[in-house]
This record gives sequence, C-alpha cells and structure tokens, in this order.
Amino acid sequence: QVQLVESGGGLVQAGGSLRLSCAASGRTFSSYGMGWFRQAPGKGREFVAAIGRNPSSTNYADSVKGRFTISRDNAKNTVYLQMNSLKSEDTAVYYCAAVQLPWTVVGAGSYDYWGQGTQVTVSS
Repeated sequence: QVQLVESGGGLVQAGGSLRLSCAASGRTFSSYGMGWFRQAPGKGREFVAAIGRNPSSTNYADSVKGRFTISRDNAKNTVYLQMNSLKSEDTAVYYCAAVQLPWTVVGAGSYDYWGQGTQVTVSS
C-alpha cells in the first residue's frame, strides 16, 4: 500500500512558476513508476508527466513539454513537478500517482495509487 500526498499548489500569475511535491509513504517508493495528471473543471483527467524507476526515464504531454520537469528523490520518497512559464490553460487540480511498473506510463487507468490532488490556478 502506498499513500501519496501532494503539496505546492496555489495561485500564480501567467508566466510564473510553481513546484509541486508528492510525498509517498512506504519503503518501496523507488520501485514505482510515478506520474502527474491534471483535471480542469468539466474535463477529464489528463496525463502531464511520468518518470520511471530510472530517474532519467521521463515522458511529457506535448502541452507541457519544455515548460514542466518531473523529477524524483528516492531518499526522500518524493516526486516533484517543476512548472515554469505557466499559462491559464494549466489551471487544474493536479494529481500524483504511482504504478508498479519500472517504466513511464501514460494511461491513468494503469496507475495503482492516487493522491487527493492540489489546486493550481493561473491568472491571466
């Protein structure tokens, strides 16, 4: 069982930056692939970024490529999402998720554990 707790959301102006954190419980964090998803009002859950067991293995949605960076610190059981050059269309609830696979996973349905989400609001 893995419990995930996101933090770092908030209100930011367009062009600004935020860093989201996701703290995981359990001693097997390093064995999980991790992902970030988001859901805007009235829309479905959307893939944002994923990182494999190997921190150099990452994958991004086209809409965030070059602006967002996913990383992980296995010693701290934490995955991060650095978000730069934020746009109003990035406004959403951001969710962290964990999957018992070593590689990056894009499909939300494949993930085994989810956090409760953190709100990110970008004002234009």
